[in-house]
Amino acid sequence: MTVGRGATIFGCAGPKLLPEERAFYRDADPFGFIVFARNIEDPAQVRRLTADLREAVGWNAPVLVDQEGGRVQRLRSPHWREWAPPLDTVDGAGSVAAAERIMRLRAMVMAAELADVGIDADCIPTLDVVRPETHPFLMNRCYGRDPETVARIGRAVAEGLRTGGVLPVMKHMPGHGLSHVDTHHDLPVVDVSHEELTAVDFAPFRALNDLPMAMTAHLVFAALDGERPATQSPRMVRVIREEIGFKGLLISDDLNMQALAGTLAERTARTVAAGVDIALHCKGDMAEMVEVAGAAGVMGPEALVRAEAAVAARRPGSVDVAAALAELAHG
Repeated sequence: MTVGRGATIFGCAGPKLLPEERAFYRDADPFGFIVFARNIEDPAQVRRLTADLREAVGWNAPVLVDQEGGRVQRLRSPHWREWAPPLDTVDGAGSVAAAERIMRLRAMVMAAELADVGIDADCIPTLDVVRPETHPFLMNRCYGRDPETVARIGRAVAEGLRTGGVLPVMKHMPGHGLSHVDTHHDLPVVDVSHEELTAVDFAPFRALNDLPMAMTAHLVFAALDGERPATQSPRMVRVIREEIGFKGLLISDDLNMQALAGTLAERTARTVAAGVDIALHCKGDMAEMVEVAGAAGVMGPEALVRAEAAVAARRPGSVDVAAALAELAHG
């Protein structure tokens, strides 16, 4: 299967693809795209946009979104359903088994809505384990306070998405739950032992290491690499590949986050040099995208194999939305 060779995923500026964006994407040949609230108006408009993005690169490129529920939900009412924050839903379910069922059903409905407008990858499940120090920007986006619960619900979410024809992108690998600051603004440093990280934070990712795609975390894990955030750390990428056992396509978190230092070109180069397959740039700013594309270059042979495997994992979905909503309504 042919995929884009650029080691990038890009956003775009608005709800309609601009001529200069079309020309840039044709030349940069990114692996895929990501959409945000600024790109969303109504279903017909989103269908046109996703079709135009794919037409620009000449193949059925993945289109990603962050559709978690709660605060992080790019497609919203009145055209799409609103969902409670994940942790609120899990806490209100009464048991882990009930939470698995509810979260699987809601992921199925989410996937059906996304697939209907040409979006075929969702940046969930969020497999970060909640800790007392977890920053509020992340806490209610998570699924639980112990790794077993997080893994069980994460698996249910991934299965629900795939039932609806949408690929899961698990995040934030190898674990973001110990972050006490918001990585959009600051760089967290996690100072716990390798043994504790392995037993708690890495465990849900290890349990779901068969998923096709994952997103990195912009955190420094001092016990393993005290200088570089995981996104830019060769040591942490080895942990992801060897200890966690993830063989799929590894995508950076957004390179515009201020947890990362340096110019965008420097951030991108460090990320790719560390062994991350794909540099993610979300802002849709043309000058910045040119900078990132130049620094990222093209995927190497191993990354390209992983990208092709991720694309090949796409399957048509089939969800009886009315039945799923009825089941959700009955608790």
